Amino acid sequence: MKVTLINTADAGGGAPAACMRLLKALEQHQVDVKLQVQEKKTTEPRVEIIGDDFLTKLRIRFNFLYERLPFIWFKAKEKSLRFAFSTADAGIDITNQPAVLNADILHLHWTNSGYLSINNLKKLIETGKPVVWTLHDMWAFTGGCHYAGDCDHFINQCGNCWMLRDAADKDISFDGWVRKMNMLGAAQNIVFVTCSNWLADVARTSSLLKNFRIQAIPNPIDTGVFSPKDMLAARKKWSINQQAKIILFGAANILDRRKGITYLVDALHQLKSDYSDTEDIEIVIFGKNKSFDVTQLPFKVYALDIITSQNDLAELYSLADVFVSPAIEDNLPNTIMEALACATPVVAFNTGGIPDMVEHMRNGYLAEFKLASDFAKGINYVLTASNKDELAENARNKVLNTFTNDIVATQYMAVYQSILGNE
Repeated sequence: MKVTLINTADAGGGAPAACMRLLKALEQHQVDVKLQVQEKKTTEPRVEIIGDDFLTKLRIRFNFLYERLPFIWFKAKEKSLRFAFSTADAGIDITNQPAVLNADILHLHWTNSGYLSINNLKKLIETGKPVVWTLHDMWAFTGGCHYAGDCDHFINQCGNCWMLRDAADKDISFDGWVRKMNMLGAAQNIVFVTCSNWLADVARTSSLLKNFRIQAIPNPIDTGVFSPKDMLAARKKWSINQQAKIILFGAANILDRRKGITYLVDALHQLKSDYSDTEDIEIVIFGKNKSFDVTQLPFKVYALDIITSQNDLAELYSLADVFVSPAIEDNLPNTIMEALACATPVVAFNTGGIPDMVEHMRNGYLAEFKLASDFAKGINYVLTASNKDELAENARNKVLNTFTNDIVATQYMAVYQSILGNE
């Protein structure tokens, strides 16, 4: 069985990380697997790039700008939505790439940012090869948004998009919805996989996907790399106060609208004002941060940059007493799974795919959606819990029982076998 995973890149975000972890998991099960990308950032030999010459790089850059700049300048309703909507007007035909030609199964992941246009995706479907499409967000069944927020237009047809300045019945979201409808009309042997039960339920309500097979399979994680480390040793290495209660927050981009840092700011202020024994609390933050002023937080802050090493991440999770994820829209955040794997309880809002990982008051705390006071209550609950060891053990066991490479790879291999049998 030859499987080709297809993703925009092999590093630099949640979907690339999840895709690379799946590649490793499938390798362990002796699957002949490759990853076809537009941009290669690792040295992994099984990752194949569409081209490394000057003209190919120029075309990649042009496609990104051609798709993104007109949306930013003329279409996006506000600055925070610049990367929340992808038109997929531009891309590169990869049907003649060796990894595609030789594959028994094409396994699509996240293909935006000028990699594959809707027309390019249609050409892949029209090759007649069985297709598995793992959805890392809602884009495949909307008119262009990656997360719809409170909008439910995708249930019938998109149009009048709240993200657009020029929203109308037949705006670019309607155009995107129509093009995807035409694209999927060519699909004969395709299975859609979602990383969370929440996204599967939402996808089944959409007009574009409701008649297709949809199955929820989580992302895998290497529980050898992401495992509990010595807390005191990790704090010493990272120069973190060994006596403090450490709250950890991190994201690829901490100012991403969906990551909800404003709710975290409010929750931390409420934590300090409403609860006792908070003098020894300190905060560690990691991730891209262009403009967030950490002095807004009422506790001492250790501000780290982007962390690319998985071993470093495992140490950071292990040195924390609690990991917090105030995300208001998310599928199956890698950060939460990583924290749990390192036996660190998690406080998060009860939304999206997060309840697939966080079990309320068993391995963390699920706060009422967008309610900063309940989020503060959750942080206090974990920091002052009398059963801290039990919370930590439950966190680790949740991952070991649900998200290991072996468990996830076995589920995907069953999908591959079933779809090959449908030819």
